[in-house]
Amino acid sequence: MESSRLKIAAEADRTAAYADMFGALGAEPRLRILRALLAAHPDGMVVGEIQTELGIAPSTLSHHLEKLKNEGLITVRRESTFLRYSANTAVLEKLLGFLYAECCTRNKAIKPAKITQLRE
Repeated sequence: MESSRLKIAAEADRTAAYADMFGALGAEPRLRILRALLAAHPDGMVVGEIQTELGIAPSTLSHHLEKLKNEGLITVRRESTFLRYSANTAVLEKLLGFLYAECCTRNKAIKPAKITQLRE
C-alpha cells in the first residue's frame, strides 16, 4: 500500500514537472528561442546571436532564457565573457517521450508513424 502511494506521488511530481516545461514553452518567444537553439545544436548560440536572429530586446531575452533554463529545457555555459546556450536534448527527449507514451503507446490515439511524418 505504501509503495503504491509513493508511486502515485512520484507520478504526480513528474507530471507537474512536465506541465511546468510545457508552460515555459507556451510563450511564443521562448518557443522561438528553443527552435533556434535546436537548429544550432549541438554548438548552441551565444546571447548576441540569439538576439540578432530573433530580434528580442536584451532584457526580455534574458528573462526568457532564464525561464527555459530554470525548467531544464536549455543549458548555459560560460565561454570567456560570453554565455552560450544550448537546447537540453536529454530533457526534451523525456518530455516528448511523456507525450508519446500517452498518445501513441498506451491508447494509440495517434499512430506512431504519423508523428515521424509530421512536417511544417
